[in-house]
Amino acid sequence: MERIDKATRSRIMASVQSENTKAEIRVRSMAHRLGFRFRLHRKNLPGKPDVVFPSRHIALFVHGCFWHGHDCPHGKRLPVNNADYWREKVRRNRERDMRVQDELLRLGWKPFVIWECEILEGLSQRLVTELAGSGRHG
Repeated sequence: MERIDKATRSRIMASVQSENTKAEIRVRSMAHRLGFRFRLHRKNLPGKPDVVFPSRHIALFVHGCFWHGHDCPHGKRLPVNNADYWREKVRRNRERDMRVQDELLRLGWKPFVIWECEILEGLSQRLVTELAGSGRHG
């Protein structure tokens, strides 16, 4: 049983950031320390990627596990109150994510998703592998 009243839950959910989250800032900081340069929140690309590596044509999204329905424990946990709403909300987010990735691929961009839960688990090696192995330099 959830122990947070409706007004408190509403206030918490309304305060959730969509840009410049802690997870996003950690990924950007790590990419910068590794020597990769990027742009932020390119509005002219589908989905307005969190981090864009233009010379490599990579569009990176830092997805929150809860909001985007990751299969990790945090992503599988939905609020008890209004569960149908949250299940539908996450389903729509996942559909949108797939549509955005398809659009980016059609435009010649490579979508790259980092999950919030991955940030502490070998992320720097994954960034190096993904960015250095992109076949483009600059």
